[in-house]
Amino acid sequence: MLMTLIQKEIRHHLLSVRFVALLLMCLLLIPLTLSINYRHFRQNLVDYQESVKLAQIEEKTVNPKMQLEPEIEVSKLFLKPTPLSVFANGLEDALPNHLGMTRNGIVYGAPALVSDSLSYLFGHLDFLFLVGTVFSLLALLFTFDAVAGEKEAGTLRITLANSLPRDLFLWSKLIGGYIVFVVPFLASFLFGLLVLVWQGFPLGEPEIFPRVLGLTLASLLYIAVFFAIGTVISTYLDNSKTALIIAFTVWVFAVLITPRVGFIAAKAIAPTQTSQSVYLEKTALRENFNAELEERKKEIHQAFWKDRRQPSFEEQFTVGEEVDEQVKPLEEEFRQKFKEHADKIDRNYQREKKYQEQVGETLSRITPTSSLTYLATNLMQTGKRKKSDYFQAGERYHDALHADLFSKIVDHASVRTFHLERDIVKITQPSSLETPTLGETFRQSAVDVLLLCFFAVALTMVAFMKFFRSDI
Repeated sequence: MLMTLIQKEIRHHLLSVRFVALLLMCLLLIPLTLSINYRHFRQNLVDYQESVKLAQIEEKTVNPKMQLEPEIEVSKLFLKPTPLSVFANGLEDALPNHLGMTRNGIVYGAPALVSDSLSYLFGHLDFLFLVGTVFSLLALLFTFDAVAGEKEAGTLRITLANSLPRDLFLWSKLIGGYIVFVVPFLASFLFGLLVLVWQGFPLGEPEIFPRVLGLTLASLLYIAVFFAIGTVISTYLDNSKTALIIAFTVWVFAVLITPRVGFIAAKAIAPTQTSQSVYLEKTALRENFNAELEERKKEIHQAFWKDRRQPSFEEQFTVGEEVDEQVKPLEEEFRQKFKEHADKIDRNYQREKKYQEQVGETLSRITPTSSLTYLATNLMQTGKRKKSDYFQAGERYHDALHADLFSKIVDHASVRTFHLERDIVKITQPSSLETPTLGETFRQSAVDVLLLCFFAVALTMVAFMKFFRSDI
């Protein structure tokens, strides 16, 4: 009996206008979006390769005994675009294209969206946007009148008068509509993947295909959540027009408003400094330490030359080294003090940012759209994990440069003109970013997977409980 009801529901949807709209959306949007985003990725990859080549050509060597301004970028860590950004751009274009290494800390390069900023007034169109926004709305349009329409037409009473179990009736509505929805969705997505492979996308690589498969399953689960939402609305209302208005209102809040309100509220609950203010604070700290160090050095110089005659030109180099030997422990002391204070400023800033992000994430996860976004961007290596790994790699690289170069630079040395070739330090190049495994990604995104499953199961149970208790 269930199969007969499902077949009836499938025929009903196939003959409706909403199926035509779904088919057009699938065939036009998914392959076209994937193709355009892959061309965008290839352009970003070319830009990245050219930037790396230019940096290698300009490979620097620095003499720590010579003056090096604290704000000069001695090296850069470039962000390599990932091919999976074709499906979910995430933070890919919002992250700085490079991290510049200076004595004062890390400075951020311009993000990729700066060069094409006007287009981002309207948001980024990718597969994640289509699933999270377009197909979630279509899923509600498929289910808002599943029960309410039958009640309004008077057919529900006739159907249930034939000793038909209510659970079978509701399951046929859910399963039949879901099958009609996902078949064209999956077919158009498969066609889009074939277009990508034809353009040269490395879909068969072991680090790419499982992630695309995971994104597909997450999308199907997300669509099931909105099928459950639409069914709940339909079981609680008797009028299809009212159900449509309520469904659209729920979609606006669930998809467009609540995820953004969470982070807006987080900024009010846990405000933080800006990165530029932190950089300026460290710059001022260095200037204060240098001024104090210079005063201490003057005292040492005055005490050193108090009872000595003026040296000849030939003796100046030897005397200068003798003076520098006396002030070297003092320079090391002030350098260590600056590093401790700068590290404290960085730790406080990172702690504030981390807390603010945690508050925003927690508040935004009220809706399934946020869970899909976090899960999809982590799978596609364009989400929070990519940002964290990128900045941590920059910090490790800066620490390595500090050990090899910055800690050896002498400020306000008495004699700078005499330096040896052995003092030249070659700037070490940064290592590539480590990519988390698929298992690590799912462990990190376990909360979002469980939330999507919870939404789907809980809302379906609510729909069944309400339908069982309804008077027909």
